[in-house]
Amino acid sequence: MAVGLSKRWFAWALCHMAKRYDALLADRKRDLLGSLDGTVVEIGPGTGTNFRYYPDGVRWIGVEPNPYMHPYLRRAGNAAGFAVDVRQSHAEKMDLADGFADVVVATAVLCSVRDQSLTLQEIRRVLKPGGRFVFLEHVGAGRTTALRKVQRLVRPFWHFMADGCDPARDTGQAIIDAGFEPIHVETFKLPLGPVATHIAGIATS
Repeated sequence: MAVGLSKRWFAWALCHMAKRYDALLADRKRDLLGSLDGTVVEIGPGTGTNFRYYPDGVRWIGVEPNPYMHPYLRRAGNAAGFAVDVRQSHAEKMDLADGFADVVVATAVLCSVRDQSLTLQEIRRVLKPGGRFVFLEHVGAGRTTALRKVQRLVRPFWHFMADGCDPARDTGQAIIDAGFEPIHVETFKLPLGPVATHIAGIATS
């Protein structure tokens, strides 16, 4: 019961509080998502803030394990003119065939998947040869920095309040270790306290 209430609360909170975060990332999202085509699989699409950035004509499939996100997703997708195909499965085991997708998109989700390494291998499995993994994620700060110490300190609270999010994950290195080639990545900071450090880029399967 507590888990269900937590997930329901997080869906509501994300819908009502994500606007500022999305505004800070809007330019990068336009650059990364605005020219995509083909079949796009978005993992952890949340309440659908990315629909506004996708071009017309993409076939969109969402992999979202939190069922309380689904009504928000359908509403946002319909408003943007997309056919919403949302699957209630985890990114570590997507109910999709090998080589199914032209693109896999992850924005602010690799921080909260249960097994990051397994998720990245699953993304590679689902992508066609030469397919693109588009990512925009907050990541752990440098290991010796004061911010990294803060991220470790707040991790238990953050994990509970933000549906499993870990602000100290070395996501950039995990993407490299997963075997994508080539990888183009930008590192940047936003005024967001413990989740200030970010990466954005494209990796090829």
